[in-house]
Amino acid sequence: MIDTLEQGFFGIGIQNGKTPENLGVLWRSAQNMGASFIFTVGKRYAKQACDTHKAVGAMPYFHYENFDDFYQHLPKGAVLVGVELDEKAVALEEFKHPRRCVYLLGAEDNGLTKNAIEKSHHLVKFDTRLSVNVSVAGSIIMYDRNMKLKFGSL
Repeated sequence: MIDTLEQGFFGIGIQNGKTPENLGVLWRSAQNMGASFIFTVGKRYAKQACDTHKAVGAMPYFHYENFDDFYQHLPKGAVLVGVELDEKAVALEEFKHPRRCVYLLGAEDNGLTKNAIEKSHHLVKFDTRLSVNVSVAGSIIMYDRNMKLKFGSL
């Protein structure tokens, strides 16, 4: 069981997701890895068969029409962490996760919008030869957060 007071909180979501299956898998991982909430920006998807743990019913789910709507509704004190293959992004191995943050992932084909990249407080990436599936990327980020929390480097 994760102590959310010690952990702080985090939410994770996708901007303009490409396929509904990716969202369902991300939701399932988010529930398993202690996310406080999940969200979508832009495209909206209904219940997913791959969300076998019914995460959308177990934690708050938010939908934002566009990035500006999302950005205006960031939780007070939360830091926006964009996950993007970008030259300004910090390697995940070196990244210190904020205690209160929101992770934003982009679709595999287009990534985050320019506006999202510019307004992210931090950009983070991890070392892969090619881009990975968005739900896999989100799971890697959450796993890294949990391991750093567990071993006292969060």
